[in-house]
Amino acid sequence: MATLKDFRNNIKPNWCPGCGDFSIQAAIQRAAANVGLEPEQLAVVSGIGCSGRISGYINAYGLHGVHGRSLPIAQGLKMANRELTVVAAGGDGDGFAIGMGHTVHAIRRNINITYIVMDNQIYGLTKGQTSPRSAEGFKTKSTPSGSIESALSPLEMALAAGATFVAQSFSSNLKQLTTLIEEGMKHEGFSFINVFSPCVTFNKVNTYEWFKENIVDLEETTDYDSSNRVMAMTKIMETHGLLTGLIYQNKQKQSYENLVAGFKQEALAKQNIKMTEAEFEKLVAEFK
Repeated sequence: MATLKDFRNNIKPNWCPGCGDFSIQAAIQRAAANVGLEPEQLAVVSGIGCSGRISGYINAYGLHGVHGRSLPIAQGLKMANRELTVVAAGGDGDGFAIGMGHTVHAIRRNINITYIVMDNQIYGLTKGQTSPRSAEGFKTKSTPSGSIESALSPLEMALAAGATFVAQSFSSNLKQLTTLIEEGMKHEGFSFINVFSPCVTFNKVNTYEWFKENIVDLEETTDYDSSNRVMAMTKIMETHGLLTGLIYQNKQKQSYENLVAGFKQEALAKQNIKMTEAEFEKLVAEFK
């Protein structure tokens, strides 16, 4: 059985020292080992940005896609080989700006993959501009007088789009984050996990200390029912989205793959797709 070490490679991440993405990488590796995967059973697909590098830092199948397009690639990969555990990863710019259309439709489609967003409320790779997650009044190089736009609420968006698994964590809480990724991998459907991952270089507002002072941990909340969608939405709004833990899970809805008529359990990658001459002629005849 694979261990944490088996999911490590010899490539040293070039993230800034102290970046929250280090913990997210470690959590994915730990979760993969904990659920009993082998490196060849895991695929990590990423987009562009600091977070996009993560697919090259894990010993598994990896694909570094283009900006905002990790989800279409990850969904196609899962449909071609449903035996793989597929993780898509990206930043808040990747998932909530150029890739927002893909995010919403991936959520409602409910293909059995896990999507991890490394949320630092800023564009880090391009040296510190406002992102869709930056708060009103947030001052950056692109908004020197302060942002006049409202910050996107990813958790409200995910619930409204029909997500069947919604969770949020903080990169400093490695134990909780690992557990949530494990649960996301085991969930039958699309798992959306937003992770507060402080940018220590360009975001001097949403720091580790700031999150520790403002986060509400659902594990310390009594009488919370993660299967209650209304309660989940209410709690998100009460805490202004600053809560961590398993926020909502619907175990009743089937995944996309299981609803596609005639979709085989055997991975497409392993199926015999050779065609006889008679089958070929029949197919061509349909176009005459």
